[in-house]
Amino acid sequence: MLPFKTLRRDTNSWSLFTLLFVGFVTLPLFALFITTFSGPGESWGHLVKTILFRYTINSLALVLGTSFFATVLGVSSAWVVSRYQIPGKRVFEWLLILPLTIPSYITAYAYAGVFDYGGTFSKIMDGFGLTSLKVDILNLPGLIFILSISLYPYVYVASRAIFLYQSGRLIEASKALGASEMQTFLRVVAPLARPAIFGGLLLVVMEVLNDYGAAKYFGVNTLTTGIFRSWFSLEEPNTAVFLSCILLVVVLFFVLLERWQRGNRAYHISTKADIELPCRPLKKKQRWFAFLIPFFPVLLGFVVPVAQLMQWLFLTFEKTVSSFYWTIAIQSVFIALLAALLTVLFVLLAIYLPKWNRLKWLKGSTQLATMGYAIPGAVLAIGVMIPTLKLDHWLIQLAQNLTGKSTGLLINGTIVGLVYAYIVRFLAVGFRPLQASQLKMGKALSDCSNVLGKGHLKTFWNIDLPLLKTGILSAVILVFVDIMKELPLTLILKPYHINTLAVKAYEYASDELIMESALPALTIIITGLVPIIFLNKLLLGNTTRKINKKQLN
Repeated sequence: MLPFKTLRRDTNSWSLFTLLFVGFVTLPLFALFITTFSGPGESWGHLVKTILFRYTINSLALVLGTSFFATVLGVSSAWVVSRYQIPGKRVFEWLLILPLTIPSYITAYAYAGVFDYGGTFSKIMDGFGLTSLKVDILNLPGLIFILSISLYPYVYVASRAIFLYQSGRLIEASKALGASEMQTFLRVVAPLARPAIFGGLLLVVMEVLNDYGAAKYFGVNTLTTGIFRSWFSLEEPNTAVFLSCILLVVVLFFVLLERWQRGNRAYHISTKADIELPCRPLKKKQRWFAFLIPFFPVLLGFVVPVAQLMQWLFLTFEKTVSSFYWTIAIQSVFIALLAALLTVLFVLLAIYLPKWNRLKWLKGSTQLATMGYAIPGAVLAIGVMIPTLKLDHWLIQLAQNLTGKSTGLLINGTIVGLVYAYIVRFLAVGFRPLQASQLKMGKALSDCSNVLGKGHLKTFWNIDLPLLKTGILSAVILVFVDIMKELPLTLILKPYHINTLAVKAYEYASDELIMESALPALTIIITGLVPIIFLNKLLLGNTTRKINKKQLN
């Protein structure tokens, strides 16, 4: 324990702010942990004897199956567009990202319609005289397929980033020693890219465990659907908490697995143009075969679901478009934008508060604030409700004692509680691009400002903030898109008088009005597509300017 004098010497006002920040963001996690000691609900014993095993097996099967196929699609596509000259190479570089703009549950609705009796697939088969050929996609393998084509971009982005800057000398050396293209990839390229691949794969695992809409619609019982059933149907919060803890154990296992395989390895990535990954030309037949590798993920993950939704929109447009719909759309965009801006504000606090406080043991404490993204939305929603409900009850009692009137719930069932949950969950999404931008700046300018007598806030406002504009914009866009797509957390915490596009699409599909879900679904896609394309052009523009500058020098 630190001596009192040393603690007093090293403590400043920013130390207190750092502690308050960490406590504010991690409160839901500690609430879940503490609640487990109160014991499970009455239905826990019955649940253990009947369907808990099925919940767990289905969740693990989803994780393993989706991880395998997402890795195959993501890594192969990244390698082809990075290594080979194929038709449409430049277009595929950003087309392969587009499935991220479509929530997995919306992709699930679209494919359910495609393979439905009388759907697009049945009509095509009828045209070939194959009327007896039917495909049942509403099952566990079908759900693995949906999640794979929806989530592979996480692996693609991470893999391509590392492939582009791998040393071409190692590849050429492997080829000179007689290794084939496949042997070079398996023995040289893949091992060097393994940390990046596993990093993207970890995001896939998080999204699979967070999924509720697709699993619910496909009738696949998972730990997440079990949490919802315990909370809403059985009305047993403690049972939901215990299921949440099992889900957290699964998440923690994969997080530790990723860190274990990464170990203490250090990887050097060269950025010199003369040793970057060479782009290899292919023969005509090879070129078109390679073209199909990135083509099918784009076709299955983006083109097919969007085409199906467009068809439904054409059939139901007049029925679904109303003033009520536009109200929901405006509410969704407003809430997502508000939460994104506040989240990025908290990201800045997470980056700079450790720098400004003098206590060494608090330097890395804000890293705890980024753990929210590792927690599935349904679990985090319960963690938010536990402390905020107690705070609401205390505030109601306080108001009654002071004024004799009840204020009602001030946090739960309001935008305040919902936005708070969004901040906790998506803090990590905005943290990475902003931290990268901050690290690129270096410390020279900030140190000079401090030496000249400027305080931390003035230095941040006049020097750091202008240099962080691109990073801040990137973070806001990424968080905004994720919030627009978020379903489980929103379903639990949204105010009764407010709806979102994600919830509305889910409600339509749950009420067997799947065609009517097209309008809110496409609106979500468009609101995610536009900023993602803008961000991609922004980043490509910055990269191009850097390359041109190097060439001039």
